Amino acid sequence: MAYLIDRLEQELGTTNYEPGSRRSRTWLRKKIKDLKPTAQTVMADRERLKNSAFIGGMYFFYYDPKHKKTLPYYDTFPLVIPIEQYPDGFLGLNLHYIHPRQRILLLDSLSAYKTNTAYDEKTKLKLSYDFLRRATFAFQATPCIKRYLFTQVNSRFLEITANEWDIAIMLPVEQFAGATSNKVWNDSRKKF
Repeated sequence: MAYLIDRLEQELGTTNYEPGSRRSRTWLRKKIKDLKPTAQTVMADRERLKNSAFIGGMYFFYYDPKHKKTLPYYDTFPLVIPIEQYPDGFLGLNLHYIHPRQRILLLDSLSAYKTNTAYDEKTKLKLSYDFLRRATFAFQATPCIKRYLFTQVNSRFLEITANEWDIAIMLPVEQFAGATSNKVWNDSRKKF
């Protein structure tokens, strides 16, 4: 991930586009497509792997659902923002379940609830399931709410710092089993 981030940040710095702007996100989407990232290249950043995920952070990890035989489809490489912790796992927003354009809109809405304005390693999102149920943008998050069991996590958690959120949500590294990304995104759009 560090390789991708460094390369993208370096090239973005030469464009005069303001980070987070529509123009910079359009540029970023095209650049990411050119780089052809994979789950393996993202997880290669060993220094940033954590043993656990914290509420309000953003993480990539490998996952093998316990009840996969009964699921129509599932993501084996989720990009999740945990919102509630349980003794055996956590509830989180897996952003891969919505199209990258909807991810941008949802992240923009969620960013109003960040812990600070620094967009650094200390920046998290102040979220909970109860908060999301009452939020005006809850319809955007509904298809993303998923339950994860610690026993089914097959890797350490790759933490994505706030200054990298825009890049992470655009990476085409979702790994759905049982359906294509387009099928999942179309089903999620119906839930809106």
